Amino acid sequence: MKFSLILLSLFLFCIPIFAQQTDIAGVDKDTITNYSAYKRSIGFSGLLQTRFVNSLTSDVDVNGKNFNENSDSKITNTFLLKRVRFMVKGTVNDHFSANLMFNFAEFSSNPTNKVLENAYVKYTLNKHLNVQAGQFRPFFGIEDAMPVDVIRTLDYSNQYYAFGASGWQSFQVGLSIFGDITGEGQLPVRYYAGVYNGNNRNQPVDNDNQKNVYGRLEATIGKTMIVGINGAFGSQGNGGGDAWGADVIGKAKISTNWQFLFGTEYKNGTNLALYNTYTVPRPPLSQVRMQGIYVFPIMRYSFNMPRVRAIEFSSRYEYLNENYKFDSNPHQTIIPNVSLVFADDFYAVVQMGVSIDMYKNDIPLTTTYSHNLGYLQLQVRF
Repeated sequence: MKFSLILLSLFLFCIPIFAQQTDIAGVDKDTITNYSAYKRSIGFSGLLQTRFVNSLTSDVDVNGKNFNENSDSKITNTFLLKRVRFMVKGTVNDHFSANLMFNFAEFSSNPTNKVLENAYVKYTLNKHLNVQAGQFRPFFGIEDAMPVDVIRTLDYSNQYYAFGASGWQSFQVGLSIFGDITGEGQLPVRYYAGVYNGNNRNQPVDNDNQKNVYGRLEATIGKTMIVGINGAFGSQGNGGGDAWGADVIGKAKISTNWQFLFGTEYKNGTNLALYNTYTVPRPPLSQVRMQGIYVFPIMRYSFNMPRVRAIEFSSRYEYLNENYKFDSNPHQTIIPNVSLVFADDFYAVVQMGVSIDMYKNDIPLTTTYSHNLGYLQLQVRF
């Protein structure tokens, strides 16, 4: 009888304890009266990407520029640092955090408007609403949505840089919101939306009173495929302009060791960067448009050995036409690549391959010139 009373007393005593909300750190949230330092922390990470490149085309330098005997630069092979990124994430509490990212490799050339990449504050209410303000990459496609320190081939696509130059993606200053639309047990659908200056990173103020507005919807199908659509409109100093696109990424397990990964993306938009170079009389803005598509298949074999984790075989194909309505000159790129992965999640990887660039019309003494570039690249994340 006494033993039963003791058990009953313990049970009644424990009820209010189990009823309280406790997080994974063991902190009873119902008893917190000041969230100023709740879950406060700071984290550091980085990326070092160094490479050796060698031009495989005569009379073309390592930057893809055709040269002659009178040209100043005739460098056809070099070691270089492409990215030396240092990232800081500071968590104020369970809702507020700040993110900074620098690319110190930019100091090797003119660093004006280059070194600082990410610099934004993020507010997280729940999985349905996140707000970030500052300098960041608008979520306008696969290459914006994936981590900045995971690069599975030589570089980002030509399309990414072309649309970034016109302010449609890459690092911009503004405000964005994103989160899940659907709840548990439903088809996962996620949204991204925002407004930003559109005159690219590290600018003291906007260059006009126009703003870029963008939106993205993506759905995860069967846990192995993500389908996304993007749209944006705004300006980069001239009023008007728009961009849109669609993308698909997916993966499939072929066997215990083999996995197939796939990504493709199409974009179409106003080439504001090119339009701004035209002098009077200018063509109509609607005629200066660019479009591009790339297909990126990857075959991955996992060794799962202590020191060598996997090997990846890929060959990205790109098609880009930066002025397809007014002055068409298609640019195609094929990049066969082999990656030897020494640490999971691309924390240490050696890559080698060839970038094969082909233009419909070569322009002598410019970078619009067909060429091949061989590379050997080492990436380390930490």
